[in-house]
Amino acid sequence: MKTNDRKITDLMSDIHSGKTQLPDFQRGWVWDDNRIKALIASISSGYPVGAAMFLEYGNENIRFKYRVIEGSPRTNATPTELILDGQQRLTSIYSSLFSEKAVNTRTDKGQEIKRFYYIDMEKAIDPSVDRIDAVISVPETRQVTSDFGRKIDIDLSTPTLEYEQKLFPLNNILDPNKYNKWQLGFMQHHHFEAATSMLYTDFLTKIIVPLGQYTIPVITLDKDTPKEAVCQVFENVNTGGVSLTVFELITAIFAMDDFELRKDWSYRRQKYFTGDLLSITSSTDFLTACTLLSTYKKGGTVSCKKKDVLNLTLNEYQKYSDALSEGFVEAEKLLQEERIFSSKDLPYSTQLIPLAVLCTLLADNNQIKIANIKDKLKKWYWCGVFGEMYGSANETRYVNDVVGVMEWLNDPLRIPKTIQESYFNPVRLLSLQSRQSAAYKGIMALILKNHCRDFISGREMDFTVYKAESIDIHHIFPKDHCEKMGYPRSKWNSVVNKTPISYSTNREIGGVAPSQYLARIEKKGQVSPTTLDEYLETHMIDVSCCRTDDFNQYFTRRAISILNAIEAATGKAIAGRDSELVMQDFGSSLIQTNT
Repeated sequence: MKTNDRKITDLMSDIHSGKTQLPDFQRGWVWDDNRIKALIASISSGYPVGAAMFLEYGNENIRFKYRVIEGSPRTNATPTELILDGQQRLTSIYSSLFSEKAVNTRTDKGQEIKRFYYIDMEKAIDPSVDRIDAVISVPETRQVTSDFGRKIDIDLSTPTLEYEQKLFPLNNILDPNKYNKWQLGFMQHHHFEAATSMLYTDFLTKIIVPLGQYTIPVITLDKDTPKEAVCQVFENVNTGGVSLTVFELITAIFAMDDFELRKDWSYRRQKYFTGDLLSITSSTDFLTACTLLSTYKKGGTVSCKKKDVLNLTLNEYQKYSDALSEGFVEAEKLLQEERIFSSKDLPYSTQLIPLAVLCTLLADNNQIKIANIKDKLKKWYWCGVFGEMYGSANETRYVNDVVGVMEWLNDPLRIPKTIQESYFNPVRLLSLQSRQSAAYKGIMALILKNHCRDFISGREMDFTVYKAESIDIHHIFPKDHCEKMGYPRSKWNSVVNKTPISYSTNREIGGVAPSQYLARIEKKGQVSPTTLDEYLETHMIDVSCCRTDDFNQYFTRRAISILNAIEAATGKAIAGRDSELVMQDFGSSLIQTNT
């Protein structure tokens, strides 16, 4: 890395010739008209506008597709450097102070417009006038109109009109040949009057010459900078523009081989990822999964860290992307079997990555259809959920789980790390108060998997009913009743007192005790008492406790049922059911009894 100040004239010349270009991952983003005027005012006043960051171009390790800055001539030149940070400032400077074309910008309301920029010579040299008030922009026609175009307020459509109004065209200011030619026309138009000559001389001395000497600090990364470092540096410095993701960087790399990754992902997303569950899969998630799959298939070190993703080749992507897309679909099917139907109810979006890779690997020999293999995969999944292992995108865990599960399927004694480390503390049930936590969502899925039925309609909450009946999570002992009775919020608002039911059924429940709303449902003839009891039991609810409004007994028994369901899903016994803390917080043991 090296840092030096570069003259604005040299920077603009390099942009114009194509020596300095943009990497293709730098998306176009235009500053609005007022911001460009403010930038011009700052530069012409000699104020600093911040440093730019460039990357030397030419290392085969980093082959990005590149493009010229907007407004500069198209060129076949290979750049010597690429702009990593400072695109908007440099584009605005080049477009307004160097290019002969109108500047593509927008109003403060977002309307696209084209503008040329001028500076009022008299105002510019007047110290009592704010510099920004001396800078004006005019439409591409160089005419400012009013009254729906019927009245021309400012007309700069010819050099003569510029001379007359003493408005200097700013796209001449960095080129001596241009501003000297404009000066001659200006002086001739005013017949070389002394006052006019003094005005231009003053303007030249105070504005043109200093602006030509203006420098911008440039930090240059050498061409041997690793791709992951480029990505990280860009993310750190580019706070105002479009953030650079791994996907954007890979897009620029693949583009060198004429492969449009963004177009491919758009097609793939439309074909495979439109369902509610998979719609949250990002392009970077897919590339991470593809890298994980590719490195596993190679048989060497398996890894999917950022640097590994950036080293994914186009050949590898094309080799595995179709199978991986199908793997994600297979993962979606498996989750739906486990009664996870929507992205808002998905415990961990991050766990989708290793799950999809495992489904892809197991689809090779159609192993994903074998019951005992699928059961093992589900146990691993639930251990990740209830062990709360996937709280963040952990590439090391992805690798350990893919390698570990595949080994476990071949050798029952080689238990994956996630299964070994998974642990659920019974007291955790009390702190699961909202659907923000993975374990909370997991418990709701297990209740749905218990073939739970709606209290009134009796319809089992499968995928179709879940979508059609507006199924959501509601209290069993209603909030209003619990608050009236003074029950602890830590209990009545916890996952133990919640269950999935339809919107219409929840309205029937209201805020009264269970015995009252159950009687109300029966009285309306909507369902018989015996059948209603059966429906309640599918929710792991002790019916007798509900009918007698025995909250404490109901709460303990449902906690036991939930813990039993977690044990069945993970294949692991839950320790500490009768610990001192459990006895203190629940008021009794959570060990299953026959009474």
